[in-house]
Amino acid sequence: MVTIYLASFTAALLLSLVLTRCIRDTAMRRGWVAAPSSHHIHRRPMPRLGGVAIFVSFVTVTSLLTSTSYELWVGFAPRTLVWLLVPAAMVFLLGLYDDIFPATPSLKFAVQALAASLLYFGGVGRFNLPAVLGLSGFEWLALPLTIFWVLWITNAFNLIDGLDGLAAGSTLFSTLTLFAVSCVSGNQGITVLALTLAGAIIGFLRFNFNPASIFLGDCGSMFLGFMLSALALTGSQKTPTTIAVAIPVVSFGLPIFETALSVVRRYLSGQPLFTADREHIHHKLMKQGLTHRQVVILLYGVSALCGILSLCLLYPGGVTMAIVLLVLSVCIWIGLRRLGYHEFHELGRAAHRAIEQKQVISNNVAIRRATERLAEAQDFLHLCWILQDAFEANDFDGYYLSFGTAPGEPHNGNDLWFPAPEHTDEQRFAWHRPTEGECTEGLLPHSWTLTLELATANKRRSGSFTLYRARSNRPSLVDLNFLTSSFQVVLADAIDRLTCQLRQKAELASQRPAANELSADWTVYRPENMADGRRDILPALRPV
Repeated sequence: MVTIYLASFTAALLLSLVLTRCIRDTAMRRGWVAAPSSHHIHRRPMPRLGGVAIFVSFVTVTSLLTSTSYELWVGFAPRTLVWLLVPAAMVFLLGLYDDIFPATPSLKFAVQALAASLLYFGGVGRFNLPAVLGLSGFEWLALPLTIFWVLWITNAFNLIDGLDGLAAGSTLFSTLTLFAVSCVSGNQGITVLALTLAGAIIGFLRFNFNPASIFLGDCGSMFLGFMLSALALTGSQKTPTTIAVAIPVVSFGLPIFETALSVVRRYLSGQPLFTADREHIHHKLMKQGLTHRQVVILLYGVSALCGILSLCLLYPGGVTMAIVLLVLSVCIWIGLRRLGYHEFHELGRAAHRAIEQKQVISNNVAIRRATERLAEAQDFLHLCWILQDAFEANDFDGYYLSFGTAPGEPHNGNDLWFPAPEHTDEQRFAWHRPTEGECTEGLLPHSWTLTLELATANKRRSGSFTLYRARSNRPSLVDLNFLTSSFQVVLADAIDRLTCQLRQKAELASQRPAANELSADWTVYRPENMADGRRDILPALRPV
């Protein structure tokens, strides 16, 4: 058997070398090349028919071996091989059509789903997850799961075909993993098919590794992805159920992760799922300064690591499974942090926000209570105390409130109530959070502000209210939408009501001596005379 293994590998390698060179030269002479586009790395026209050499080499060697040695296919009948190669040829022709006349995603999925169904009904392989989980009565899920598996792996290897030699090299590591697993399980048919495929890939890589002179093309990447998904399903028929699912998933780790990552980030950012972009893993690594060849070698290492981890599952156990999961989790976590995807940063921020939701609710409740109490404010000092009590617990550093005929600038002092410029009728109130060792006069340096133009329920302008906060990395744990809706209107109504009261007092005061009126008014605003009992937060609330 060793002789047959070596013969199949060598024949496929040599035939692939010759065919790849011939196809490359013919394509260059006839102009069968692909022009560079915005999502491609290359900057000159290149032939994209390298998959033809791999497909022809693999099918030719496999057919010769089948016709000369039936001993090879013990447990793997020629009929089974036909049910494997026919759908593989369908996927290859689909990719070839896509290389010449771009196919729509719906056409690709339809043909790939048909090919997966042929695998299922031909008895070549089934994704028996219901059997693995012991779900009796759910055997009908095997067909949709098989189709999903084939579509995922086929398009996953097509998705990573973005750098010279990346898709072919990653496929090679996964193929060698399948070869090792089939050797251990004694599946001679899968062993020779994996070796033949590996030989065809290596022969092609001679011309595809950076700097490449020919590309794999969709015909090659789809064919390789389909073959790996099919061989994994076929080999799982003689493998313990847990290993049958775990080993292929781990061994195809890089393309599976790339596909899942692309779908999630495009969904989070609101982009079409099937539109090409330059945000794949290899693109992000090149943006960080790695060369083309360094990125490919690094991702080869990731593929090799996934293959080694999957082989560890050949001897499953609680400790082994835990180690594999731990290593994969750490690698994924480090990878996401190093790649710097904004979508996952926002996802993490949303998760952190969910943890802090209790504080968000508490802060929102404080503002809602203040909104209710504003309607009961007796005077402007009472109103300002209500505002301070609401926003002091909301990580804001201060506010200023102005009302009158024109908006004004913030005051540069520590006072709550100060007069407006002489040429306006405007009144201003301000509060800031005392902070040790920092500037506490007026607006803090490097702050952001939120200004609400106040208008009453009947659309009459009554002033403006500005919240400000020192620049900080901590999130604002308050619902700003509520501030710009109900709170804004209620505050405007309260100011309008108190302004009318002041005008009435002014009219009465004009009929009395000014000195007596001043003395009587200030007794109302002294903190010790406040009935609320909140003297601990009022020492800065003094008039100018």
